[in-house]
Amino acid sequence: MTTHSPGEPRKETDDRSAHLTGHENAAPMQAGPSGPLRGVRVVDLTRAVSGPFCTMMLGDLGAEVIKIEPPAGDLPRFAGPFTMDDSGRSFGGLFASINRNKLGIVLDLGVPADRERLLKLVDTADVLVENYRSGVMERWGLEYEALHARNPRLVYASIRGFGDPRTGASPYMDWPAYDIVAQAMGGLVSMTGPAGDEGVRVGPTIGDLYPATLAAVGVLSALLHARATGEGQMVDVAMVDSIVSLCETAVYRYSYTGVVSRPAGNGHPQLVPFDVFPTKDGQCAIAAPTDNHWKVLCETMGRPELVGDERTRTNGDRVANAELVYGAIAGWARERTTAEIAGELGGRVPVGPVNDAADLFTDPHVRARDMLVAVEQPGGARPVVFPNCPIRFTATPSGVYRRPPVLGEHTEEVLARLDAEGAGDAGPWEGPAKG
Repeated sequence: MTTHSPGEPRKETDDRSAHLTGHENAAPMQAGPSGPLRGVRVVDLTRAVSGPFCTMMLGDLGAEVIKIEPPAGDLPRFAGPFTMDDSGRSFGGLFASINRNKLGIVLDLGVPADRERLLKLVDTADVLVENYRSGVMERWGLEYEALHARNPRLVYASIRGFGDPRTGASPYMDWPAYDIVAQAMGGLVSMTGPAGDEGVRVGPTIGDLYPATLAAVGVLSALLHARATGEGQMVDVAMVDSIVSLCETAVYRYSYTGVVSRPAGNGHPQLVPFDVFPTKDGQCAIAAPTDNHWKVLCETMGRPELVGDERTRTNGDRVANAELVYGAIAGWARERTTAEIAGELGGRVPVGPVNDAADLFTDPHVRARDMLVAVEQPGGARPVVFPNCPIRFTATPSGVYRRPPVLGEHTEEVLARLDAEGAGDAGPWEGPAKG
């Protein structure tokens, strides 16, 4: 597979098999944890998507994450896709994409002896993250207050659809929630989609991933407070709350003007031009709302008269005459390839090709930044590729150093280590070697 310039069509002989060799050009896994959270122990009681993504982020940043699953495993573990040579099928792509950099143990929290093992682990932990429905942890006697009493410095984080009553009761507290519910109730669906059409769900599971990201920020903030004071606390993130905060544009626009934001396609109601334009061979994003960028764009298009035209002189003028502006750009873009447009505007006007998943595997920026990483698989199956950690450091590199665990893979090693720590026989530990 070869790299290509922005907007240049992929040069592949067989699109059906190109993905099989993607790992050959992706960044390799690191030898071990080296991020700034090295030495922080995280007890991971999460499942599905939002919680595991949060703890994955902490693991990417160097924390020791111990994922606890029931004997049947986390439900996404057995969802596909699987590679053709993966005969063991210990985990599929959904599970693998959000559970790297974790040690995996099995505990049945319905069994008193396993609850005691969990409590022993909590005693040594800095952070616990869970995303059960409200009341589940209470039924096990593992609620925040009980764990805080045992380990006062523990940061306890929860991610739920509608939050936890400790920080603010919701009438929907007991309702289950998924990504699409959070996107819908938080306002995102109502303002997303083709202009003039009904709202649609955003493609990536933002209703899960954005709350997870905010939960990681909350954990780090509370961890700083605990390190300074010795006092842990609860971090509560509601999925719907997170999406409400993400829809800040719609909220302030309604507050200021009474206008309810509706789907507007790829355009922007306050910035023009700011859109995606069809090209001779694809699509290209162009944004030139500032006067300087507009001038460069007009000159490049061979339309210098639009710079001084009273209908298009300022951004406000262009918003009022958006149809004229977009007609001029669309006509120019349709006569050129995406690569030609990127070549003419790149570095001068904000521009970029509309990449699909296959394009990401050959994009020069993605390649230069090592934003795709090849992750080993158990049983000799070919490595698979996932997005790398986007948070970079000059002194404590983040990254992927351990594949996702097979169900219960590290149970004996982790529990034995806890026994050694309790007996005072434990030295420095980076956890079991990556498999």
